[in-house]
Amino acid sequence: MRIAKFLLFGHTKVDKIMRTFVRNTHKKGAKMATKAFKSEKIDAIKSKIEKAQVALVTEYKGYSVEEITNLRRELQKQGGDYMVTKNTLTKVAIKGTDFEPLAELMKGPIAIAFGFEDQVSPAKVVSKFIKETKKGEILGAVMEGNLLSANDAKALANLPSKEELYAKMLGSINSPATGITLGINGVMAALTRAVAAVRDQKAA
Repeated sequence: MRIAKFLLFGHTKVDKIMRTFVRNTHKKGAKMATKAFKSEKIDAIKSKIEKAQVALVTEYKGYSVEEITNLRRELQKQGGDYMVTKNTLTKVAIKGTDFEPLAELMKGPIAIAFGFEDQVSPAKVVSKFIKETKKGEILGAVMEGNLLSANDAKALANLPSKEELYAKMLGSINSPATGITLGINGVMAALTRAVAAVRDQKAA
């Protein structure tokens, strides 16, 4: 009888120890997986920050998966990207960079539109998206280390894009050959005057 009780209680104790071990192992594994996930997210944000010319912060609420996918595609077409992330992870990623002022805009659910090739396109794409969907709001931006208010960030959308600037620049040159000739002649005339001035000073 005593042996039976010993075996019964011994088995129960071992079973309890095993369950505790498995539970603790599972917790440790979950913590390690969470840490790895956070580290991966932080690295992803850093990789975008490193090549971004501008970062535009927007509200993130009420968007469908399809809407977010379409917005991201439009931004990628313009040499940008769109990322939804946790504020705590983003603050870690931007610490010590020119985009650290973004931390002031991180209140509530937000997403960031990045511009890698120019500073205007993200604002144009996001403004158009907000106007069409009637969802979200531009909260601000950071450009060249400076924090832009919501109004200043929205104003970027009214500036000419890189392509528009190129078109205007090319359109303003009616005769490229004439412009180059006049430019060379102007430089030569200035050089001639400078040489003459030096000669006159020496002669005096």
